[in-house]
Amino acid sequence: MSSLVLRAGPYSVMVERRTVLVSLALVGAGLALALAGLCRGASWATPSEVLSALAGQGDSVVVIRDWRLPRVAAALVFGASLGLAGAVFQNLTRNALGSPDVIGLDAGAYTGALVAITVLSGTAAQLAIGSVAGGLLAALAIYVLSLKSGLSGLRLIVIGIAMNAILTAVNSWIELRAELEVAIAATGWSAGSLNGVDWDEVRLPFLIIGGLMLVLVTLSHAMHQSALGDELAITSGVGLNRLRLLLVLVGVGCTATVTAIAGPIVFIALAAPQIGRRLTGAAGVPLVPAALTGAVLLLAADLVAQLLLAPMALPVGVVTTAIGGCYLIWLLFREVKRP
Repeated sequence: MSSLVLRAGPYSVMVERRTVLVSLALVGAGLALALAGLCRGASWATPSEVLSALAGQGDSVVVIRDWRLPRVAAALVFGASLGLAGAVFQNLTRNALGSPDVIGLDAGAYTGALVAITVLSGTAAQLAIGSVAGGLLAALAIYVLSLKSGLSGLRLIVIGIAMNAILTAVNSWIELRAELEVAIAATGWSAGSLNGVDWDEVRLPFLIIGGLMLVLVTLSHAMHQSALGDELAITSGVGLNRLRLLLVLVGVGCTATVTAIAGPIVFIALAAPQIGRRLTGAAGVPLVPAALTGAVLLLAADLVAQLLLAPMALPVGVVTTAIGGCYLIWLLFREVKRP
């Protein structure tokens, strides 16, 4: 497989040609879906009307720039964030099932958000803090229970699945004990939805996700070194304990930030990294294809959710759950057949 050397000033990086081509194709697919998302609404707009509105011209400026564009941008950024979170944990665990939604981190972040909604006043800041705290506590509990195998191996996955079941039960109990109006709102939000997202809600999450992505860029080389094995990583100078702690913080941050705004959108973090890996033919789980695949998957799922019962829009989590369930069955069947 041929490689390309990309240079930017004094910096250079070698990437596989197939990875570049797949990434460009995913960018093109994302742009096409974004245009479709901006065209779709109570009244369909033509692509020329959308482009004019984005430039601040025409009668649809408010509808497209203030109503539709935040939702499309949220789908792309949140999908990329979930794809990166999945890639981080799959590299850490060296297992295709090692994603936040399978091992309980999504459920933990949702528990924290539920506490913020039911016990506190449920402001945006409280939701963000509660989601991050819940995800970190879930990650800490899983790590402590799987100390014998560190952060790799089947033991962590099994413990994570058990933790996910426990936290899901806790979340249901909190919803049942809450006041009726709060419980209805929380239950609807728990499906994972981008309905009604506006610029005021997504500006800060976009900044947080952007910062986490920059941190992940600095850790990516060491992360891929550690995925080759602890012994090789140590001999190449990688500090495994510090690296794993930072990666867990970044992965939980990416997951919890999305959960705080849109609720727990499941299976994007599970499927996107593996789809990106198979498209590129990479040995490990590459970050850029995982992020781009996550963005494309979430935006496509959101468009499907809007079209299924039009004019009423389903929560996007309903679609991702249906697609992800089929993917999980296929993945488990494939893993069982592997010698």
